[in-house]
Amino acid sequence: MNLSYEIRKRIKASTAPILGLLMVCYFSYHLIEGDRGLFAYLKLQQQVRQETAQLQLTELEKNRLEKRVQLLDPENLDLDMLEERAREVLGLAHPDEIIIYTK
Repeated sequence: MNLSYEIRKRIKASTAPILGLLMVCYFSYHLIEGDRGLFAYLKLQQQVRQETAQLQLTELEKNRLEKRVQLLDPENLDLDMLEERAREVLGLAHPDEIIIYTK
């Protein structure tokens, strides 16, 4: 009787610390591996860096195209750009010219 009483007493005494330890383990695991955990945060940061680089490339391309459009503005027309676009669209060239197409 004394032995079973001692076992029940120790089980009751150790239940709270064991449950506390299990809760700490559970939350620690989800802190690292969860949907909003450390690994998800690092992956999101990598995606942000990639998208920022892509945004910069897109803005450079946009600025380049805006400069080309400004050269064709009727108020400030660049004749060289006009001639380039006319030759490209209409397919015109002088007989003695060599045409090299680039992307």
